[in-house]
Amino acid sequence: MLTSKQRAQLRGLAAGEDTILHVGKAGLGENVVTQAREALAARELVKGRVLDNSPLSAREACDQLAALCQAEGVQVIGSKFILYKKNEKAPKIVLIQGRGR
Repeated sequence: MLTSKQRAQLRGLAAGEDTILHVGKAGLGENVVTQAREALAARELVKGRVLDNSPLSAREACDQLAALCQAEGVQVIGSKFILYKKNEKAPKIVLIQGRGR
């Protein structure tokens, strides 16, 4: 579980990242889930977007993808969302320690 300080750190890191996941009219098909898993393994932090023709809201897509990928939803704003999953073998992001509120 991420603390509020860790979420803030991840939001800051994600600000410079490109949106690489797109959830469209097919919703969360196997392709999107596979793409999310591979991207999380490679990057740890992934920014996604829900297109206008998607049957899911950004919150629904974020929550469902997080559950399917054993990741954590960091933030949802408008049609965009951020997912994080630590790579246990070769971590790229070092989270700040400390307690959130």
